[in-house]
Amino acid sequence: MSETVSACVITRDEEQRLPACLASLAFCDEVVVVDSGSRDRTREIAAAASAKVFENPWPGFARQRNFALERASSDWVLEIDADERIDAALAASIRALLAAAPADVRMGGLPMRENFLGKLLGPSCRYPRYRHRLFRRGAFRHDESRTVHEGLWPDGPCAPLEGEMEHLLASTWGEALRDTLAYARLESAQRSRPGGAEALAGIVLRPAAKLVYRTVFYGGWADGGRGFAKVLLECAADSLATVQRLNGGSEAEDATSGLGQQAPRLGPVRIVGVALGGSGAERTEPWLREAAAAGADVALIGAAPPEGSVRHRLLEGPRLGALVRALDAEDQLRPVDALLLAGARERAHLRLAPAALRGAVAPLALDAAPAAAVSAVAAGTRAPGAN
Repeated sequence: MSETVSACVITRDEEQRLPACLASLAFCDEVVVVDSGSRDRTREIAAAASAKVFENPWPGFARQRNFALERASSDWVLEIDADERIDAALAASIRALLAAAPADVRMGGLPMRENFLGKLLGPSCRYPRYRHRLFRRGAFRHDESRTVHEGLWPDGPCAPLEGEMEHLLASTWGEALRDTLAYARLESAQRSRPGGAEALAGIVLRPAAKLVYRTVFYGGWADGGRGFAKVLLECAADSLATVQRLNGGSEAEDATSGLGQQAPRLGPVRIVGVALGGSGAERTEPWLREAAAAGADVALIGAAPPEGSVRHRLLEGPRLGALVRALDAEDQLRPVDALLLAGARERAHLRLAPAALRGAVAPLALDAAPAAAVSAVAAGTRAPGAN
């Protein structure tokens, strides 16, 4: 039998956007709405849609999401905001996963498509921009010490879903600017005061690198003026957050916050193969299967393997941009510990990819023994005794 899913929505004054969100959740077995003091008809709209409605004064994003999780009763939980919608293809993909979820999969990655100033964006917003919003109930909780980036991290294989979760961003330039300022304020409140070199990097160097990366390497130019404006505003928010930190950031450690945010490396090691041609895929796929038998979480980028037993991601568009996007998508899904390169051509292409997408340890070669390579990658990326 298919397992069940509860949708959890946190709201406040969302009477305009909530109806479309709830309509997109018709495939769910239960909808839980937690409202933090709406002054409009939000609660009435939710109740009329047969949602279970709870009220809780606003305690912060993470605490409010946990409050909602505690009131869900299905096997799985889908977290969604009022300004997001699940399309029919994604709803079908979720139901397909629930009908036959592998025992080691406790989380699904939802592809998110940003709608900015009335236009759906792609590369400029790192589409598919996987969000870890679908997970087994009771398996995860949000970190209540965080004011922003309060999302969840996968601790094992994460199933990539098909379709789109549309996210409605600003519809006017004024709203876009207000959102930029609000994000910078939240980010600066969470991070510690920077030193001189860190301040320079945060105000100028990293935002400039991000602008080039997203528009050129990632292919954001294809989204036109709105895409460029979205990336520019994100870079401005990063710079402004650093400026505000200089004037009084948090004293807390922030090793996993903001621009330097890194997902924790939990669970089995993750190895992603890169094979740009069919012959390379034929050699790479058996290696990855042996690595999976040794406990690794594996995937293949590039040509489809003949047997097809290893999940693969085909490249789309010009090769360099397509490879960067594919590497980023796999890293969004779950942090990549090591890449397995089919040969010299893949090695040459990898040199042109950003360093952050080349894995946590040096790339592996096909002449390495898979089981020994898995052990070596684990030793290089996991603390002793880590799960």
